[in-house]
Amino acid sequence: MEVRRLFKKVRPGKIPAVFYLLAIFLLYCGLDLSASRTDILSPVGKPAPPAAESAVAEPAAQGEKSEDPYDIWIDLTQSTLYLFENNRLIKKYPVAQGKSGTPSPVGTWYITSKARHWGTGFGTRWMGLNVPWGIYGIHGTNKPGSVGYRASHGCFRMRNRDVEELYGIVPFQTRVVVYGGPYGNMGSSFVRLEPGDRMSQVVEVQLRLQKLGYYKGSIDGIYGEGLKAALLKFKKDRNMPLSHYVDTETYQALGILAFE
Repeated sequence: MEVRRLFKKVRPGKIPAVFYLLAIFLLYCGLDLSASRTDILSPVGKPAPPAAESAVAEPAAQGEKSEDPYDIWIDLTQSTLYLFENNRLIKKYPVAQGKSGTPSPVGTWYITSKARHWGTGFGTRWMGLNVPWGIYGIHGTNKPGSVGYRASHGCFRMRNRDVEELYGIVPFQTRVVVYGGPYGNMGSSFVRLEPGDRMSQVVEVQLRLQKLGYYKGSIDGIYGEGLKAALLKFKKDRNMPLSHYVDTETYQALGILAFE
């Protein structure tokens, strides 16, 4: 009834203005609804992904090693370096390794430095390894005839053209696995060890004493106070002569035998 009275009071000439006001009101409501729908749609009209599925990548945690497709394996038995990409062999190179008195470090290491023309006698490229008991690396040489033999002080020599190629492929933190040889970590002979020694042979003794529950320290190839105490306790428990030396009798008691 109220609507009918309203239209009765409006003169015929004023009716169009009422319709204009009503049309503007409906148009405004329609635009507001459209805007609210646009807020939850992507530009192509599909639902926007939740915030958790954003394409923006979060930064890696500090100290994390990024994924690297390359691995280096050095076989001391064959004096050969193998380069793998995503577990597929892509290159192999001959290398010179350590002599009997200065064996190359057996173990798993990482490339922690790279340099061009690092020093006299190291060829055109240097890739340093994180061996804790000394300075070891993969490098070139000014004596290419030594490649393929036990001729270095523990480093891995490559022909300059080969090391330049490898240097250009592998990044920092590439894993380097060194294995093989007739005595594993023992190099080519049983060296008598004493406190202060830093070498692969110490690693093997640390590993054996750790497996037997005596050594609790780091496997770092350094004969320090922790290894000294562990060795003394091991000898005492077996009624062996007490000394800080790792000699032939100690090697045998630890189960470290030639060609094991």
